[in-house]
Amino acid sequence: MTNTKDIILKLKDVRQEKGLSFNDILNLMEKNGDYLSKSTLSRVFADGSEDSSFKYEETIRPIAKALLDIENIEDTDNMDVAAMKSLLKYKIQVIEDLEKQLLELKAALNEEKLKYHDKLDKERANFQKSLDFCREQINLKDKRIDQLLDSNIKLLNSLLTCPCRDKGETGCV
Repeated sequence: MTNTKDIILKLKDVRQEKGLSFNDILNLMEKNGDYLSKSTLSRVFADGSEDSSFKYEETIRPIAKALLDIENIEDTDNMDVAAMKSLLKYKIQVIEDLEKQLLELKAALNEEKLKYHDKLDKERANFQKSLDFCREQINLKDKRIDQLLDSNIKLLNSLLTCPCRDKGETGCV
């Protein structure tokens, strides 16, 4: 696999060989539908730039496309050059297809996440509804227990304070 350093060195050689200015390169790029700023272009062709890192798709490829015409097979290209250009076009197409597939998969993942969150929200709402019902039932039972406790205390007090109790009678009228 050719690394970016080698590509930049070859682009510098081609630029020098063809005697192209930055404006010439920018015009060629514009014809291809690509755009780079003049400052980015000057950084790529600066002394020692081959040791810097540049993004291939955004920076190196548009320059190579303009200088080398790598995406068009010419009648004057020998068989090796034509084969390499074909291979490069194939790799570019594979990369574009994979990027498209990645975007589709991300969209599908986001859709699944939304479905999951909707389902989770519904489950949470059902759980909260059930929890609220249980709390209401507990409060109702607590009230009933309190009422029964009060009734028992009143009954016990009535029995303890009953005038018939001291007389030993079993029934009080």
